[in-house]
Amino acid sequence: MSETIVLFPPAADDEPYRWLRIAEDAVIARGEGVPPPPAPEAEPPRIVSVAPADAVTLHWAELPDRSLAQAIAAARIAVSDASAAPMADLHVAVGREGDAAERPIGVVGVERMRAWLDELAAQGVDPDAVVPAPMLLPRPDEGYVRADLGGHGVVRGPTVGFADEARLTELVTGDTPPETLERDAVDAAIVAAAAAPALDLRQGPFARRRRRAIDWPLVRRLAWLLLAIVVVTVLILVFRIIRTEVAAEATEARTAMVAQQGLPAGTTISNPERQLAARLAGMRGAGLGFSRTAGAVFGAVQATPGTELTALSFDDTGALKVTVTAQGEAPANDLKRRIESLGFTVDASTFTANAGQVSGDLTVRP
Repeated sequence: MSETIVLFPPAADDEPYRWLRIAEDAVIARGEGVPPPPAPEAEPPRIVSVAPADAVTLHWAELPDRSLAQAIAAARIAVSDASAAPMADLHVAVGREGDAAERPIGVVGVERMRAWLDELAAQGVDPDAVVPAPMLLPRPDEGYVRADLGGHGVVRGPTVGFADEARLTELVTGDTPPETLERDAVDAAIVAAAAAPALDLRQGPFARRRRRAIDWPLVRRLAWLLLAIVVVTVLILVFRIIRTEVAAEATEARTAMVAQQGLPAGTTISNPERQLAARLAGMRGAGLGFSRTAGAVFGAVQATPGTELTALSFDDTGALKVTVTAQGEAPANDLKRRIESLGFTVDASTFTANAGQVSGDLTVRP
């Protein structure tokens, strides 16, 4: 069962707290002092604190209805001429009463409002709403009503609310004395006002900071969304792997087809790349091949005067062994350096002299 506690803080240091406990649209208990805490297993009650009537100035005015911020800004302008204190020192709150065109405006000192909340916090109370005492009474269509709230008299009219003080009340009400409400009528008015306050001073900088409850349906939706993202990501990766495998198989098939065209008829295809490389090496020779190696050597001999080839051989390691005859050691050395400048490694044997010429072997490797 959801309960509401209406708390009347003391207006003077020698006064106690007073409270009413409301449940099922009725006052079920009342007492003095700070209300006892609820049982651990019970739902915490909603707390409505009542601001003394003599501490809050009430006004009524027609205000813009587009947003609360705009209404408060207009209200500050509307009450600025009627306030002796600087507007920077005043807290202004705006409410609404049913379908009435004029909206209630509460004006209280910023320091006074802060002191109330600090005092309540010291008692372990963080009220859900702070309602001026006159706003607990029903709004009469005409005339005035009076009631005793928390040990203090309060007067309410259609567009006025104030503490009941003899001279002030007579000045405001004139020839229309306030009608005193019975206890049952007062309790019914408090129940209605506590359920839906027409004016709550907890606005702007004094608004209650509520803890946000965990939205478990939203959490579950986000979890399903995260799971869907993971599943889609995995499916994308699997699709890419499958596509890569298919492409690789297609490449292998094309390679096998090319190998069948490049290898001798009847050759069993096991490793097309290796088999084609082996056949190419067999056709051109190992290393850079006979043609390329021999062409480089022949070109070097032609470019080196006084040298000639007398023999050559090419082995399966890609090495070309040539026998060179030169008209002295200088042309032989020039030939060796020229071949090396073409990107080959040249190993020279010992050259022997015979009839004014030298001869020896050069082994040319890639």
